Amino acid sequence: MKIEINAQKRVTQGTGASRRLRTAGRVPGIVYGGEKEAVNVELDHKDLYMKLSTEAFHASILTLNLDGAKEAVLLRAFNMHPFKLQVQHIDFQRVSKDKKIHMKVPLHFVKAEISQGVKEQGGVANHVMNEINVVCLPDDLPEFIEVDLSKLAVGHPIHVKDVVLPKGVEAVLHKAENPVVATVIVPAVVTEDEEVAAAAATPSASEVPATAQAAPDKAAEAAAKGGEKGEKKEKK
Repeated sequence: MKIEINAQKRVTQGTGASRRLRTAGRVPGIVYGGEKEAVNVELDHKDLYMKLSTEAFHASILTLNLDGAKEAVLLRAFNMHPFKLQVQHIDFQRVSKDKKIHMKVPLHFVKAEISQGVKEQGGVANHVMNEINVVCLPDDLPEFIEVDLSKLAVGHPIHVKDVVLPKGVEAVLHKAENPVVATVIVPAVVTEDEEVAAAAATPSASEVPATAQAAPDKAAEAAAKGGEKGEKKEKK
């Protein structure tokens, strides 16, 4: 999927200039990397915000059209307003076809419904990771990586090294690291025998001793007796 985004060089700089750009519906940004100098740019907020809402925009080689000159870039960072739906700033990095890049690629999980853990053992697939860090050449960068969960079973999770990666793509792992990607969670089920045992362990009202059911309050009883003595004295 080819994604192109338009930008113009930004002449004015500084906090005040950036604030005015945002007020005018523009987003300040920067393009850096490669053998060229960093360039300050500005982009249309509406168009940029719509593209940021798509998954592919975050894990694809983008075509940046800068004042008519096109170059391949990656989205590296963007800042959002603390409470407004407004992009405050964005960073793009130039890429070269012959240099490998590090990128986080989203994971798409499939075939969980036919796995032993879900179909036969009554479990639910649990996605421990939603993206994976990879290294590859720009042309080999996938929009997403598909994870086959058909062999998922209770006690047998899927690890990063179990995931089949596209040609030319390698997972970034440190030494013997091999984190879990997905596992099976079996919901706790209360059986009929457990319900019966719980009911038997709870005594009914008729089984509670009479003294415990309605033990008279000693203070109230003493007050009542005092009242009776007072009534007798008045009658005399």
